[in-house]
Amino acid sequence: MKVVLLQDVKSLGKKDDIVNVSDGYARNFLLPKKLAVEATDTKLKEISDKKKVLEKKKAQEMEEAKALAEKLSNIEVVIKTKAGVSGKLFGSITAKDIADIIKKEHKIEIDRKKIVLDDAIKSLGTQEIEIKVYPEIAAKVKVTIVEE
Repeated sequence: MKVVLLQDVKSLGKKDDIVNVSDGYARNFLLPKKLAVEATDTKLKEISDKKKVLEKKKAQEMEEAKALAEKLSNIEVVIKTKAGVSGKLFGSITAKDIADIIKKEHKIEIDRKKIVLDDAIKSLGTQEIEIKVYPEIAAKVKVTIVEE
Protein backbone atom coordinates (compact mmCIF):
# COMPACT_ATOMS: atom_id res chain seq x y z
CA MET A 1 0.00 0.00 0.00
CA LYS A 2 1.31 3.47 -0.86
CA VAL A 3 1.09 6.04 1.90
CA VAL A 4 2.14 9.66 2.35
CA LEU A 5 3.96 10.32 5.61
CA LEU A 6 2.59 13.16 7.71
CA GLN A 7 5.57 13.08 10.10
CA ASP A 8 9.11 11.75 10.08
CA VAL A 9 9.02 8.00 10.78
CA LYS A 10 12.29 6.41 11.84
CA SER A 11 13.62 3.86 9.32
CA LEU A 12 10.79 4.67 6.89
CA GLY A 13 11.11 8.24 5.67
CA LYS A 14 10.61 11.94 6.22
CA LYS A 15 7.47 14.07 6.17
CA ASP A 16 5.71 14.22 2.76
CA ASP A 17 7.61 11.17 1.46
CA ILE A 18 5.61 8.64 -0.52
CA VAL A 19 6.49 5.14 0.66
CA ASN A 20 5.31 1.64 -0.10
CA VAL A 21 4.48 -0.36 3.07
CA SER A 22 2.59 -3.54 3.82
CA ASP A 23 -1.18 -3.22 4.20
CA GLY A 24 -1.13 -4.41 7.82
CA TYR A 25 1.58 -1.94 8.87
CA ALA A 26 -0.35 0.90 7.26
CA ARG A 27 -3.79 -0.06 8.67
CA ASN A 28 -2.66 -1.09 12.15
CA PHE A 29 0.13 1.38 12.90
CA LEU A 30 0.63 4.30 10.52
CA LEU A 31 -2.97 5.31 9.82
CA PRO A 32 -4.38 5.01 13.40
CA LYS A 33 -1.46 7.01 14.86
CA LYS A 34 -1.90 9.63 12.13
CA LEU A 35 1.67 9.17 10.96
CA ALA A 36 0.51 8.68 7.36
CA VAL A 37 -2.47 8.89 5.04
CA GLU A 38 -3.31 6.78 2.04
CA ALA A 39 -1.70 8.05 -1.16
CA THR A 40 -4.69 9.15 -3.25
CA ASP A 41 -4.47 11.19 -6.43
CA THR A 42 -5.61 14.37 -4.65
CA LYS A 43 -3.07 13.91 -1.85
CA LEU A 44 -0.26 13.27 -4.37
CA LYS A 45 -1.22 16.41 -6.32
CA GLU A 46 -1.32 18.42 -3.10
CA ILE A 47 2.19 17.28 -2.19
CA SER A 48 3.59 18.02 -5.66
CA ASP A 49 2.06 21.51 -5.51
CA LYS A 50 3.60 22.05 -2.07
CA LYS A 51 7.01 20.94 -3.37
CA LYS A 52 6.76 23.33 -6.33
CA VAL A 53 5.99 26.23 -3.99
CA LEU A 54 8.94 25.30 -1.76
CA GLU A 55 11.29 25.06 -4.76
CA LYS A 56 10.13 28.45 -6.02
CA LYS A 57 10.64 29.98 -2.56
CA LYS A 58 14.10 28.43 -2.27
CA ALA A 59 15.07 29.75 -5.71
CA GLN A 60 13.94 33.25 -4.70
CA GLU A 61 15.93 33.03 -1.45
CA MET A 62 18.99 31.92 -3.44
CA GLU A 63 18.68 34.94 -5.74
CA GLU A 64 18.38 37.30 -2.77
CA ALA A 65 21.38 35.63 -1.11
CA LYS A 66 23.47 35.99 -4.28
CA ALA A 67 22.59 39.68 -4.48
CA LEU A 68 23.49 40.18 -0.81
CA ALA A 69 26.77 38.30 -1.27
CA GLU A 70 27.65 40.52 -4.23
CA LYS A 71 26.84 43.62 -2.18
CA LEU A 72 28.93 42.37 0.77
CA SER A 73 31.90 41.53 -1.47
CA ASN A 74 32.18 45.19 -2.45
CA ILE A 75 32.25 46.41 1.16
CA GLU A 76 35.34 47.30 3.14
CA VAL A 77 34.86 47.55 6.89
CA VAL A 78 37.22 49.83 8.82
CA ILE A 79 37.33 49.39 12.58
CA LYS A 80 39.12 51.96 14.74
CA THR A 81 40.41 50.71 18.07
CA LYS A 82 43.19 51.23 20.57
CA ALA A 83 46.40 49.26 20.15
CA GLY A 84 49.77 48.90 21.81
CA VAL A 85 53.16 49.78 20.37
CA SER A 86 53.65 46.40 18.67
CA GLY A 87 50.28 46.57 16.88
CA LYS A 88 48.55 44.28 19.34
CA LEU A 89 45.01 45.34 20.24
CA PHE A 90 43.78 46.12 23.73
CA GLY A 91 40.98 43.54 23.67
CA SER A 92 39.85 41.92 20.44
CA ILE A 93 37.48 42.29 17.50
CA THR A 94 34.75 39.63 17.40
CA ALA A 95 32.10 38.60 14.89
CA LYS A 96 29.55 40.67 16.84
CA ASP A 97 31.67 43.80 16.45
CA ILE A 98 31.94 43.25 12.69
CA ALA A 99 28.20 42.61 12.36
CA ASP A 100 27.40 45.78 14.35
CA ILE A 101 29.66 47.93 12.17
CA ILE A 102 28.23 46.49 8.92
CA LYS A 103 24.73 47.26 10.22
CA LYS A 104 25.67 50.78 11.36
CA GLU A 105 27.68 51.89 8.33
CA HIS A 106 26.10 49.94 5.47
CA LYS A 107 22.55 49.25 6.77
CA ILE A 108 22.90 45.50 6.14
CA GLU A 109 21.66 43.16 8.86
CA ILE A 110 24.03 40.20 9.29
CA ASP A 111 23.68 37.55 11.97
CA ARG A 112 26.97 37.30 13.88
CA LYS A 113 26.80 33.50 13.70
CA LYS A 114 27.16 33.68 9.92
CA ILE A 115 30.50 35.47 10.17
CA VAL A 116 33.32 32.91 10.02
CA LEU A 117 36.18 33.79 12.34
CA ASP A 118 38.64 31.13 13.47
CA ASP A 119 39.57 33.28 16.44
CA ALA A 120 38.91 36.89 17.44
CA ILE A 121 41.07 39.48 15.67
CA LYS A 122 43.81 40.67 18.02
CA SER A 123 46.14 42.75 15.84
CA LEU A 124 46.11 45.70 13.46
CA GLY A 125 45.94 45.09 9.73
CA THR A 126 43.66 43.91 6.94
CA GLN A 127 41.97 40.52 6.75
CA GLU A 128 39.44 38.90 4.45
CA ILE A 129 36.59 37.41 6.42
CA GLU A 130 34.01 34.99 5.08
CA ILE A 131 30.30 35.58 5.71
CA LYS A 132 27.98 32.66 5.01
CA VAL A 133 24.92 34.27 3.46
CA TYR A 134 23.13 31.02 2.51
CA PRO A 135 24.19 27.37 2.86
CA GLU A 136 26.10 27.28 -0.46
CA ILE A 137 26.71 31.03 -0.84
CA ALA A 138 29.43 32.97 0.96
CA ALA A 139 30.90 36.45 0.59
CA LYS A 140 34.40 37.72 1.38
CA VAL A 141 34.52 41.03 3.24
CA LYS A 142 37.71 43.01 3.72
CA VAL A 143 38.10 44.09 7.36
CA THR A 144 40.77 46.67 8.19
CA ILE A 145 41.74 47.30 11.79
CA VAL A 146 43.37 50.71 12.37
CA GLU A 147 44.56 52.53 15.48
CA GLU A 148 42.48 55.42 16.78
